[in-house]
Amino acid sequence: MPQQEEIAMLRRELELLMGERQALLRVTGAAAALIASLDSRQLPVGALESADLVATVLNDLSEETLQDALSAVQAHAEVGQDA
Repeated sequence: MPQQEEIAMLRRELELLMGERQALLRVTGAAAALIASLDSRQLPVGALESADLVATVLNDLSEETLQDALSAVQAHAEVGQDA
């Protein structure tokens, strides 16, 4: 395979991965916003266990990744408000 084709293929793959990262950041940011807005005293036990799991996973993220996720949701919400 010629080098130019390899470069083009790697570029497409990188673009796909960056798109997936943005989608995952939006999901993560939305989950963080949802968890932050919940009142754990009013949740059923099953929902509380699920919320605790999500909160634990979110807390395991680096501060930078969590900030990127919250920013991605904010940017997405602002674009949606313009429509």
